[in-house]
Amino acid sequence: MTTAELAKAFTDLLSQGDHEGAAKKYNSDNIVSYEAMDGPMAVCKGKEAVKQKGDWWNENHELHGGSVEGPFVNGDQFAVRFKLDVTPKETGERVVMDEVGIYTVKDGKIVEERFFY
Repeated sequence: MTTAELAKAFTDLLSQGDHEGAAKKYNSDNIVSYEAMDGPMAVCKGKEAVKQKGDWWNENHELHGGSVEGPFVNGDQFAVRFKLDVTPKETGERVVMDEVGIYTVKDGKIVEERFFY
């Protein structure tokens, strides 16, 4: 599978709301995830740590809707733009998040993801 093929299949699953299925199928066991923030989830190493970060996010946010744009492919990387209408449970204030994920592919799996917001 080429990077472009993987990127399209991954993004198709994200567009269907199946973030967990996309990660399970396409993330490398040794994936590293980088968030644009400080704290314990700023860098997560390994498929299970990335899953736990996603589980935390889902438990702490109410999702009202959103969109996924892309993929935008360049060599062994691709970008996806996310717009999410969410209410963080901690604040109760509804916001629209706009972020870009940059994914790096090696040997048919995503080995790194970096989020910009």
